Amino acid sequence: MQHIPTTNAANRLDRLPISKFHKTTLYAVAFAYFFEFADINTFAITAPVVREQWGAEVNHIAYVTSLSFVGMFIGAIVAGGLADRMGRKRTLTVTTLWFTLWSFACVFAWDLWSLSVFRVLTSAGLSAMTVVAVVYISELFPSAKRGKFQAYAIVIGICGTPATNLIASAVVPMADWSWRLVYLWGSLGVLFLFFVRKLEESPQWLESRGRHEEAEAVLTRIEASAAAEHGELPAAQDPKPQGPVVKPGLGMLKDKKFLYPTILLSVLWITQTIGFFGYSSWAPTLLAAEGVSVEDSIFYVALTTVGAPLGSFLAAMVTDRFERKWCLVVFGLVIAASGLMYGLTFTPVLIVVFGFLVNLFERGYTALAYAYSPELYDTRGRSLGTSIAYGLGRLSNAVGPLMIAGIYNGVGYEAVFMFIAGTWTVGAIVLALFGPATRRRRLAAEAEAREKQEAVPATP
Repeated sequence: MQHIPTTNAANRLDRLPISKFHKTTLYAVAFAYFFEFADINTFAITAPVVREQWGAEVNHIAYVTSLSFVGMFIGAIVAGGLADRMGRKRTLTVTTLWFTLWSFACVFAWDLWSLSVFRVLTSAGLSAMTVVAVVYISELFPSAKRGKFQAYAIVIGICGTPATNLIASAVVPMADWSWRLVYLWGSLGVLFLFFVRKLEESPQWLESRGRHEEAEAVLTRIEASAAAEHGELPAAQDPKPQGPVVKPGLGMLKDKKFLYPTILLSVLWITQTIGFFGYSSWAPTLLAAEGVSVEDSIFYVALTTVGAPLGSFLAAMVTDRFERKWCLVVFGLVIAASGLMYGLTFTPVLIVVFGFLVNLFERGYTALAYAYSPELYDTRGRSLGTSIAYGLGRLSNAVGPLMIAGIYNGVGYEAVFMFIAGTWTVGAIVLALFGPATRRRRLAAEAEAREKQEAVPATP
């Protein structure tokens, strides 16, 4: 019988203490997230000035926004395939450079058509980078702690949104051309290159591709760094027998073990996308349409966004302590209730309170979903499955705004928030009924690692 080599990557990584290697990886991904969050809103910020300068219709702006979500879908799917073929680290680098390149191109746009093309290409890169970063963290951090650090990366990264808003408020009024500086700011994600040499390829990916010598070399470097920092390491769990190397690709959709979580996660990301963007994109507009002044509506919404980084931090506190599936269910139901109450009140204090709760729990929900999604796959299907589900979620928002506009025009203001609340509720119910639990597996790995740690004799 032919011996199939194994490097036992997952078990060896699971028993490592958090070390400088993990922190460097966290900062690198958080940096990429920062400019992803910075860049994702640049078109919305500059659209009013661009529309005035180039005489564009409101419908033209809407088309660009919808096409951007189509670009996000394409980017996510392509990145999922590339990460399975090229590797996690290389694809993370390529996708980050891709969105910064096209953000830089926006600086030189000469009309709405050219800006539209550049924005769609930028959006493809933003989505692509996100799905690869989610998988990258999932495969490099210990399973018992990966959720917390996934959330920490978002806590840092999400600061890119207010930073961009502040910069835009300062530079856009400076001159007719100064809106272009907002896109120049977004392109600074290219500085991610300074992190690349300090990052490692995922040993789990190398192992899944049959590149055991390279995986062993990476694991040896990581373990040596952790041992130098923390002392002797515990023994890893025994490896499980490895099957033959399987080529990743869309052919895996025939495998029920791959198809089931992909359908489940598609529901999760579609309901999250329509629910979140339906709220965040329309809240100021609908408040203004119902008689709240534009200045007040923007101010109210700005106050509610304070909850966003706090939500990611809340997720970091609960994600590894409790079952992620049930955290997602609870967070989804709280968002549904808060969003509904937001739509049923016109009292300024209550608008801010319920809007704050929506932002708080939505960003927490997203951080939880980033940790939960990759856990439902093995290494060979993790990148593609996560990217398909995430991409379908982003694609759904190409029609989401049209649905909400139709509901508002046909039924009314309150109905919009009933629809958004219903969307979140559907996602929560589907997760509650069909979502696999993952905590027991993480706890078992942590307990075995602890037992082996206690069995290691003290170093003289």
